[in-house]
Amino acid sequence: MKTEISDRLRIASHIAAEAAELAMSFFARRSEIDVSSKRTQDFVSEADVAVETFIRQRLQQHFPNDPIIGEEMGGQLSDGACWVIDPIDGTSNFLRGSPLWGVSLGLVERHRPVMGVVVLPVLNELFAAESGKGIFLNGKPFSRDNRFADVQVLSLGDSSDDQLGEASAFYRGLREADWSVHCYRCTTVGMVFAAKGLIDGHLQRRTTLWDIAGGAVLCQEAGLETVVNFGSEGIRHLCVAVGTPNLMATVRPLWPDLSPR
Repeated sequence: MKTEISDRLRIASHIAAEAAELAMSFFARRSEIDVSSKRTQDFVSEADVAVETFIRQRLQQHFPNDPIIGEEMGGQLSDGACWVIDPIDGTSNFLRGSPLWGVSLGLVERHRPVMGVVVLPVLNELFAAESGKGIFLNGKPFSRDNRFADVQVLSLGDSSDDQLGEASAFYRGLREADWSVHCYRCTTVGMVFAAKGLIDGHLQRRTTLWDIAGGAVLCQEAGLETVVNFGSEGIRHLCVAVGTPNLMATVRPLWPDLSPR
């Protein structure tokens, strides 16, 4: 496996690091910023818009021919290379003062995440990964901690679009199989924690492309089984499952429509 950061990943990492600094400046005065609600449990702040605008401008300077999709300003998914931005994943955590939020930047080609940079600014961690080239943490090669694999802990993402009966049955099946289930209210955090080895995986039956574009490559390069199913709209109604063999063996009978690996 190559262990050198490509120029493209280096530039993306630098942009994400700068964006994280901007996000932290808003985090320091979060009680003063403007906030609106897109729908139930889904907020957008002036920080989200400012950070996405900054990332878009920097990407356009370096990669003027690449299309861009962002949570706040939209965009169209193409068959070629396409950048995908989640300026602040975990906005509700951000607004409450929780450290569990992140800046996510991913590169997708032919509906497949191939490069990802995720910054957890409060934790001072920048993860970067490219398909086939491993993971870097703050610029240094990183390997997943695979100890304590028998301690069954996972992250479960939720959505206001979840069907209560389906979600309850899925949760019950996991608990009956002796899995401890966490909900971080931030897909990026769940996927990063899985890639680090803090938990065994992250499951989310309904999500969006910007939520998973950065983290999916991290999990893949960490050696986790990584399944991303695209919905009919391409950028919305996705599902994601990343996990150890033990977790995925539990998940598949509970989630029969999950695509094969």
